[in-house]
Amino acid sequence: MSETAPNTLQYRIDGPDDAPVLVLGPSLGTTWHMWDRQIPELSQRWRVLRFDLPGHGGAPAHPAASVTELADRLVATLDGLGVQRFGYAGCSIGGAVGIDLALRLPQRVATLAVIATSPRFGTADEFRRRGVIVRTNGLEPMARSAPDGWFTSAFAAAQPAIVEWAVQMVRTTDPGCYVAACEALAAFDVRQDLGRIGVPALVLVGSDDQLTGPAEARTLVAGIPDARLALVPGASHLAPVEQPAAVTDLLTRHFSLAWQDTLAAIPAPSVLPGLSAPVTPAGELAAAPLRQPGTGRTARPDLYEAGLKVRREVLGDAHVDRVLATADDFTADFQELITRYAWGEVWTRGGLDRRTRSAVTLTALVAGGHLEDLAVHIRAALRNGLTPVEIREVLVQAAVYCGVPAANAAFRVAQGVIREETTPHA
Repeated sequence: MSETAPNTLQYRIDGPDDAPVLVLGPSLGTTWHMWDRQIPELSQRWRVLRFDLPGHGGAPAHPAASVTELADRLVATLDGLGVQRFGYAGCSIGGAVGIDLALRLPQRVATLAVIATSPRFGTADEFRRRGVIVRTNGLEPMARSAPDGWFTSAFAAAQPAIVEWAVQMVRTTDPGCYVAACEALAAFDVRQDLGRIGVPALVLVGSDDQLTGPAEARTLVAGIPDARLALVPGASHLAPVEQPAAVTDLLTRHFSLAWQDTLAAIPAPSVLPGLSAPVTPAGELAAAPLRQPGTGRTARPDLYEAGLKVRREVLGDAHVDRVLATADDFTADFQELITRYAWGEVWTRGGLDRRTRSAVTLTALVAGGHLEDLAVHIRAALRNGLTPVEIREVLVQAAVYCGVPAANAAFRVAQGVIREETTPHA
């Protein structure tokens, strides 16, 4: 097991020191042990590096805010080992890491395989609600429900020991790192970028995967220029665990063939590329800030798109879509005003984090008696990381300064919203 710094990942290596490197990435809630049954064969011909996500499998709990940050930490880990070119296979969020690397650093990725992966994982609202549940109830609800999503019912019934192993993996994950990974998946969306993936790709999916199933796999195959689909019968989300022989055979064949075609095609750079410069979707360095002609001052960008992004992140896609869909000629300008100035001008400012801004907003809404908007912002406060206890304390404080009747009405609204948002699905 490796020693890890905050900008690297915990890893394990199996196989010959002089063999080509193959990296295996895990799914959310699992550890590198999800690949145990692939290692005996893969390590015969490759130097296999498996890594753990932050806070998983005993790894240090340094949360990563995005899939790109996870990919950067993996590259820093590989840089420390002197690895420049590598093959990559990843499951679920591990597959998202591989896609990110193939898009941003194609000169490093020799060939790619993604398992149970999607160009966009469900909706941002689903993953942010999962984060609210974990912050409120801990990981036990996720641990209990994990086997239902990871395995077919027949496999779960026949393999109770593996089911218990899966539950324990989730239980022992750091909650903060789990929530951060949910936020990373909520923000991940590469649907428009798939055509830029220039490495051979295998898209592997379990036939019974209800989380990221065959439909998502076909979207990847349709978008990636050099991709082929492999459907694994009798497998759900964790196909490497449920159908290990089939997955091992598919990975072996893919990497054996694709590696011959690509490993020597692009020479590794003599200087490893840095990851600190901002990168645009086209892979170019981000432009310098615009200057107003003749003034030397930085021109202010239009704030609508920035505001819309923050509005969606805080209030949820479903709410924002519903509001914007009902806008007509009479209300559209008002909605644009809110998006540009409330969300693009104020919520994007430095000085206060989103948790604090939520607390301030709740107090202001209580003072004004705006109960309908209060319900919306109770949900937003939970998404922004306020716990039910902290929301309660905000309302208690508001009772002193805004009046007991106003706080009493606010408590009734908040109680219903919190119960709805923090109760795990059956």
